Amino acid sequence: MDLAFTPEEQAFRDEVRTWVLANLPEDIANKVRNDLHLTRDDMQRWAKILGKKGWLGYGWPKEFGGPGWSAVQKHLFEEECALAGTPRIVPFGPVMVAPVIMAYGSPEQQKRFLPGIASGEVWWSQGYSEPGSGSDLASLKTRAERVGNKYIVNGQKTWTTLGQYGDWMFNLVRTSTEGKPQTGISFLLLDMKSPGVTVRPIKLLDGGHEVNEVFFDNVEVPADQLIGEENKGWTYAKLLLSHERTNIADVNRAKRELERLKRIAKAEGVWDDQRFRDQIALLEVDVIALEMLVLRVLSAMKSGKNPLEIAGLLKIKGSEIQQRYAELMMLAAGPYSLPYIQEAMEAGYQGDFPGDVLGNAPLAATYFNMRKTTIYGGSNEVQRNIVAQTVLG
Repeated sequence: MDLAFTPEEQAFRDEVRTWVLANLPEDIANKVRNDLHLTRDDMQRWAKILGKKGWLGYGWPKEFGGPGWSAVQKHLFEEECALAGTPRIVPFGPVMVAPVIMAYGSPEQQKRFLPGIASGEVWWSQGYSEPGSGSDLASLKTRAERVGNKYIVNGQKTWTTLGQYGDWMFNLVRTSTEGKPQTGISFLLLDMKSPGVTVRPIKLLDGGHEVNEVFFDNVEVPADQLIGEENKGWTYAKLLLSHERTNIADVNRAKRELERLKRIAKAEGVWDDQRFRDQIALLEVDVIALEMLVLRVLSAMKSGKNPLEIAGLLKIKGSEIQQRYAELMMLAAGPYSLPYIQEAMEAGYQGDFPGDVLGNAPLAATYFNMRKTTIYGGSNEVQRNIVAQTVLG
């Protein structure tokens, strides 16, 4: 297998790099480089810039308005965006629900929903996890009852990331209790402005508001917002989860954060500590190994193979790497990473980029936030079982 990029692919990388650097607002890049709080406007401003270029749906085929890039081109785009300091594309619309609508939605649904996702105008949320139904997603209890030409939805979702900004939600609901739990689940698109939808914030240890509880009290959802067939939602959700797990790995952000870790270590005087540098070196080796695994996946895709069955392995290694660089950053800064004062959390960190703000970085907040990565998208313990079954049979 050839893991090297072709001259054409290198030229594509140069094109993306030039465009991103010319169009990325510097105030947003500064926040990303220093892990400062991104507002809804920050994230959507960048999404709309990409949407205008036709690159927000960077993984979409041309028939649905995407650029029709190869797997390698998509990887190079993600890498250049990460290294330049762009916000991560909020994945719920363009990366997660859009492929499901393309694969299983009706032509009317595709025409109705995809343009708003591609332009960055419509913010989507994910309605999967429930109290008591996280890794065991098939045990979900949110109920949708068909009444005439609509569904009546009652129940609760939790850990809904950025749900406070959501315009629409793709929602797994139970429409049948017969047979296996997986067979009674349906995939609904739900307008979050509908009467009966309540979003309640979950305050995190750092005082942030990233996740939410969402309650449904007799929410009416038109039946034409059901994706595919009733009780077949589990099939559609598995496609979406494969994309989510691959997205969680995020080797490109790991490469950027590895360089930030080195800057922090040098600024705090621990770079000369051989034991600490050993830990950075071990992390760097794992980042390179993860990148090689990603390149192997890309090579397989170029050969026409479907590598999504190892998405769990990418998710396991990528999430563990995220936790390790967050922990090492906090250890490097010592007591300066600790304050629970919002003003300190919003401050920047010493860096090499123009416009960086000196002060305490929200390193403790990042550390706490990264504890979730080995749980969401399917806990790593469950993913190891899946990988073992795939490899060993």
